[in-house]
Amino acid sequence: MACANEVVHCYSRLALTVGRMVELARAKDWTGLPALDGECTAIVDRLRELAPASGLAPLERARVTALMTRIRADQDELAGIVRPQLARLMRRIDELQREQKVRSTYRGTP
Repeated sequence: MACANEVVHCYSRLALTVGRMVELARAKDWTGLPALDGECTAIVDRLRELAPASGLAPLERARVTALMTRIRADQDELAGIVRPQLARLMRRIDELQREQKVRSTYRGTP
């Protein structure tokens, strides 16, 4: 079934893309993550379109289940890497805003 093959193909692409995101995050190469996140969104959108029409055979279902397990594990690892970075960024933004407020208070400008 062509639709079922496309479903498996989409999950394979999603697993590869999320895996690449993990590699970039491990290397602290944040520049490539937004584009890959966009690819993931497009793949998930396509899967939503296919899901109602797809009937997976047991072998295909097993492959998709294995891919989903891998995707979830990679997403968990990615979140574990990105969350602390995001928290640091938010703290730094807060510090800069406070510094700016103090400077503007002492200069008498908003």
